[in-house]
Amino acid sequence: MTSLRLLPLLHSILILQVHFSNQLEDNKIPPSLCTGHPGIPGAPGAHGSPGQPGRDGRDGRDAAPGEKGEKGDRGDPGETGARGLTGDRGDPGEKGETGQPGECAVAPRSAFSAKLSEGLTLPLTVGDAVRFDKIMLNEQGDYNSETGRFTCKVPGVYYFAVHATVYRASLQFDLMKNGHTVASYFQFYGNWPKPASLSGGSLLHLVPGDQVWVQMALSEYNGFYTSTKTDSIFTGFLVYSYWKNSAVFA
Repeated sequence: MTSLRLLPLLHSILILQVHFSNQLEDNKIPPSLCTGHPGIPGAPGAHGSPGQPGRDGRDGRDAAPGEKGEKGDRGDPGETGARGLTGDRGDPGEKGETGQPGECAVAPRSAFSAKLSEGLTLPLTVGDAVRFDKIMLNEQGDYNSETGRFTCKVPGVYYFAVHATVYRASLQFDLMKNGHTVASYFQFYGNWPKPASLSGGSLLHLVPGDQVWVQMALSEYNGFYTSTKTDSIFTGFLVYSYWKNSAVFA
């Protein structure tokens, strides 16, 4: 009976022996059973491949502000930019204050009137100007009694009129402008006991330097007459001026 109980123990010892025998043959003795001397250091291994990039580190703390640098040199002017669009029209401004009253402009003036003196000898030659020598009005001095001619200073439209007393002979005269006849007048005298009259007038456009006068048309028709009771008169005056063309003011 005792022999039979020892059989399993013997079987286990046998198995362990076989196991350790195999390890001794394969040189695979566990370190716990046999400790050897340290081995010679091995050769350095080959360099490994680069590792993957590491993660970004955390932001550092803000440093103290640095000192202000010196002012840099002025840069070159840039190119001119494109013209911008026209802006919207602004609102009307406020009405300004009323200005001081200005001086009233004085319109240019020109007028004259002259008559024949009693006993004046009239020209008998055709083309001669009749000299109305007795001045009644000539403030601007535009009429010359020595020549019988009016000279324009202010450009504009003028009216000229002649009133003649006709006696002892028929009368014919012309209104002249710069040597050209602009109007002619005639009065026949038929040996009447009393004088007759002849009147006429015309509007003329004049510029500075133009001259106007009365001229005998026929030497035999020279019946101008004047006395204490009747006169022969030459009159002219400015009707309106051309302001843009004249700087002359009376």
